[in-house]
Amino acid sequence: MSNYMLTCCSTADMPQSFFEKRGIMFVCFHFNMGDVQYDDDLGKSMPFDEFYAKIAAGAMPTTSQINIAEFIDFFEPFLKEGKDILHVSFSSGLSGTYNSARIACEEMREKYPQRKIKLVDSLGASSGYGLLMDALADLRDSGATLDEAYAWAEENKLNVHHWFFSTDLSHYKRGGRISATSFIAGTLLNICPLMNMSFDGKLIPRAKVRGKKKVVNEIVHQMEAHAKNGTDYSQKCFISNSACYEDARIVADLVEEKFPKLNGKVMINSVGTVVGSHTGPGTVALFFFGDKRTD
Repeated sequence: MSNYMLTCCSTADMPQSFFEKRGIMFVCFHFNMGDVQYDDDLGKSMPFDEFYAKIAAGAMPTTSQINIAEFIDFFEPFLKEGKDILHVSFSSGLSGTYNSARIACEEMREKYPQRKIKLVDSLGASSGYGLLMDALADLRDSGATLDEAYAWAEENKLNVHHWFFSTDLSHYKRGGRISATSFIAGTLLNICPLMNMSFDGKLIPRAKVRGKKKVVNEIVHQMEAHAKNGTDYSQKCFISNSACYEDARIVADLVEEKFPKLNGKVMINSVGTVVGSHTGPGTVALFFFGDKRTD
């Protein structure tokens, strides 16, 4: 049994059963809805259907990152138990949480010099981040040491592809990310923005695709173009969605048809409350291992 803890942030957007089964501990981001702060705790404090219904009705949640003190409180019990830690953080391109984790790790190394604490910037988000954690759990369970798992994460994190599309621009307009004119034009023309995660962990618009059917085909085409071994891809594929399971299912069915050697069925998860505070309803995200992200 490995003597190190594999940990991450709640923004890996995986279900509670995944974390329990894989032996991964997570620390929660937070979001505010109205005057109340909630933990991003996988839908416990506020179920996902309620969360997205409130946004659809006009709510504008805000989010807050994990601070240094919270990381220290999260890490220290493991260190007191004599465990080493490999923590993989939410992308530094989207949040300052990585820096908070870095400072907390430095303080814990000084306090527990006999313990090993490694920190990885995932440069990922949502279930793409979760896909990286799943692979690391496989490595740990196969006997990889902390140093070996850390080295693998650093070498392979940019091979995790994140492709997103959105069919509902309302939340983008309310949040000021697109203008009223762009919202009206995009809605009339049925524009579905296609985005992906860049090499530095930022979400980048890549194309404006007209129509849901076309954007579904385009997102799967990106997997065909970038997946390891093309349509012979034999690793796992995860999808996350924000209150649009039917759209996610259509993408999953097409992926399973195009990639017959997949390692199991496509896993469909919910976009969590922190990531979903920024995307709103109507987002589908596709995650897989492929060539290295370079732009």
